[in-house]
Amino acid sequence: MFHWFEQRPFFFAVLVFVFISFAGIIEVIPDFAKQSRPTVGTKPYTVLELAGRQVYIQDSCNACHSQLIRPFKSETDRYGMYSLSGEYAYDRPFLWGSKRTGPDLMRVGNYRTTDWHENHMMDPAGVVPGSIMPKYPHLFTNVTDIETAYAEAYTVKTVFATPYDVDLNGDGKFDIPLGTFEESSARVLVDAKAITADMKNQAVKDAVDAGKIPEIVALIAYLNSLK
Repeated sequence: MFHWFEQRPFFFAVLVFVFISFAGIIEVIPDFAKQSRPTVGTKPYTVLELAGRQVYIQDSCNACHSQLIRPFKSETDRYGMYSLSGEYAYDRPFLWGSKRTGPDLMRVGNYRTTDWHENHMMDPAGVVPGSIMPKYPHLFTNVTDIETAYAEAYTVKTVFATPYDVDLNGDGKFDIPLGTFEESSARVLVDAKAITADMKNQAVKDAVDAGKIPEIVALIAYLNSLK
């Protein structure tokens, strides 16, 4: 049989192509599957972080900021480790972005703090001279939509098997507990108070103490999670 192919260059080339293609598929597909799995340490967003992500999308932050660090030295020197596909396992939708009017925010949680974000969102040019970013004072008064954030978390848990209420590291505790809306709301309030402990705006602190969470708190929680 192989002697027949050796006498016919065209068919021999086709045979070689088929074998190489098949071998390539066998080699590549498992790696793609591995890379698409969550990177070690990657966890679903908490409900407060999801609420902040909704604010991020609502105010079109992704129109000026990307969340995708390419494997180039100029990018890793400025923004940190390049992005891995598994880090986006729980992102729906992806917020990679296609424009950088402002800096990439993929790892902003590694080098910006809560009080920095507080001051920056209120007066960007006052923190970064020459910044063209607009002010976002409404974030300090608008109340966060926790119900929608909880509904999103419940949906991705149910439909996409996102590991809420799962012990990921085997220590006997849920890593990102969800539970009922009431249980989740109580945890959101605890998380919000942890954020406001590092903020100076007294009106925001008072609102959280009264059980109302301004959007700035949720947004900061989300930005702090980007590492």
